[in-house]
Formats: sequence, structure tokens, C-alpha cells
Amino acid sequence: MYEVEIKVPVETGIRDRLAAIGAEPVERVHQTDAYFDAPHRAFAETDEALRIRRERVESRAVDGSASASGDEARIDETDARVRMTYKGPKIDARSKTRTEAEIAVDDAETARALLEGLGFERAATVEKNRHRFQIGGTTATVDDVAGLGTYLELERDVDGEAEIDSARDALEGTLADLGLNPDDQIRRSYLGLLLD
Repeated sequence: MYEVEIKVPVETGIRDRLAAIGAEPVERVHQTDAYFDAPHRAFAETDEALRIRRERVESRAVDGSASASGDEARIDETDARVRMTYKGPKIDARSKTRTEAEIAVDDAETARALLEGLGFERAATVEKNRHRFQIGGTTATVDDVAGLGTYLELERDVDGEAEIDSARDALEGTLADLGLNPDDQIRRSYLGLLLD
């Protein structure tokens, strides 16, 4: 599987612009991403990433209502999720497209202990509040990242390389619909931006 992604910095009002082009709110979540470096190579040099993500759903859209707005969060601890993700190097120069493999895990601390037992070391932690929207086959996410600011990520998952160009073109079309410029995209991860 390939994750085709475009990320741009944004200002306040982006959620209203998403609503204006028909994006439907899905959920609002808080994520804590613990990134690890491998004992056998430096992921910062190879453009790879390995993380354990804890995600707590704070509010979920039921009827397309304002659950993804700035209203008081309704925390639903039963919706807490933990995933381990490997991201390969970026494969093109126009987006953040890369291979991705992800599994659900039951316990973040046990997953951390497993990685550390194999010699992996924690590199950094990234915290963010995410407001997810859906528009067609595109997931639009407004991220408020601790220490970095606010960003819009547009992404589509595709099965094969033959689908990457059309997925990227669709994402760039959504950016244009929002009045944003694909040339403003940032290809660095939040981890890379925080470590700068």
C-alpha cells in the first residue's frame, strides 16, 4: 500500500473552507506519536520512520454535525487506539508518497518494551490534535501540532504505483479548491520539523 499525502501550513478558518467545499467532519482525536530509531541504521538518514501512536477519540461525528469544530470535547476512552507504523522513504518529489505498513497493538508500553529490547531507541515524541474530514476519496486532516502550529494534510491510500499520479493530482485539485497552493507543501514530517 502507498500513502499519497500533501501537507501545507494553514491559518485559522481552514475548517470553514473545508465545509464550504463539502468536506464532512469525521472525528476529532488527540495523538501522541513516539518515534524510534533503529540500531542498524539511522532513519533520519534513510528517510524512514517507525512509530507507536496512541490515539484518543475526543469527539466523533454522528450526523455530520459540529463534532469536529472547536466545541467542548466529549472524550470517549473506549475509542482509544494504539498502532505501530513503519513508513518507507518518500518515492517522489511532488508529495510525501511512501509505502506504509501498520498494525493495531493492544498495549503501547508492551510494544515500546519490545522495540527497546531489540535495540531500538526512542528518538522523539510528537503530540497533536487532529480534526478529520472526508471529501470524496480524500481524508483531510487539520493538525494543531504542539510546538509547530497548524497544518492541513490531504491523503489517499492506493494499492499500486500506477494509482499514485492520479491520487496526487486529486489532492492538488482539493488544495486548489481550498485556495491553497501545492507549491507551499512541506515534505518533511512533523518529527523532522520538531528536530530542526
